[in-house]
Amino acid sequence: MDRIRVGVVGVGALGQHHARTYAAMPDAELVGVVDTLPGRAAEIAGPLGTPAFTDYQSLFGRVDAVSIATPTTTHAAIGQEFLNEGVDVLVEKPISNSIEAAGHLVAAAETNQRILQVGHLERFNPAVRELRKLVTNPRFFEAHRLGLFSPRSLDIDVILDLMIHDLDIISLLVGHPPAQVDAVGIAILSRRIDIANARIHFSNGCVANITASRVSMEKVRKLRLFQANQYISLDYTRQDVSVFSLGGAAVGAGTPQINGCKLAPQREEPLKLELAAFLDAVRNRGPVECTGADGIRALSLALEIHDQAEKAQAREFDTR
Repeated sequence: MDRIRVGVVGVGALGQHHARTYAAMPDAELVGVVDTLPGRAAEIAGPLGTPAFTDYQSLFGRVDAVSIATPTTTHAAIGQEFLNEGVDVLVEKPISNSIEAAGHLVAAAETNQRILQVGHLERFNPAVRELRKLVTNPRFFEAHRLGLFSPRSLDIDVILDLMIHDLDIISLLVGHPPAQVDAVGIAILSRRIDIANARIHFSNGCVANITASRVSMEKVRKLRLFQANQYISLDYTRQDVSVFSLGGAAVGAGTPQINGCKLAPQREEPLKLELAAFLDAVRNRGPVECTGADGIRALSLALEIHDQAEKAQAREFDTR
């Protein structure tokens, strides 16, 4: 391949940035964008100098690879069609809204020997990449992902929309399956859970306390963790990592010495890094950073949190 022919299906709040990024990449040729809203497809396609379509099947035979940024409930069905057509697929997170559908998507990739990458964007955040070098055996996590209300992604709740980012990163860093999940959540401005908190006990004893909200007054994207003799704080938005470690000899009357430093890797757009990694996998036939199995792992944990939150809400109503 010289330039990889790519398309984007779904050019809403997130998909439009896939299209913009592909159009600027020298090793990609954006051959079309798709949206069921004709005006929206044309609005995004025009400035990028690419055709606009309202039917994703119009891309069959035109593309080598495609990004799917449609509503979550359609990810698996659309992804399978492209995989069956011999097209490599990057599907936005979450991989699907059900484990069964996600399994069919992964099976289609295996059957057709096609690339399937799941768009868990934070894996490409330079600060997360720096953090992964530091983590040894984390014992406790505290994560907050808060945002202003937006009409986007209301087909899913805040757990699948926002919390799943941190579920993926924490699961990746812990490396052990969850053993117990407790959660609460409530719908405020939509018909689905808009704010949720989960406490996850992993099989190795690590505990994670995670809060996600899409009805907050400010935007917060932070992850904190504790491991032996060390506290680490990551800011996803600023793309920096603060590290505090126990030092050598005690100071004064037995006060431990604490050494602190801030790591600020070169800022880069995670989406650009993600799409570049996808194209590299397409060109070299793998591997990918976030596999279908990784996507299913994050989805499974998110659905368990959703179920526990629903049960907690039902118990509250029963006691009234």
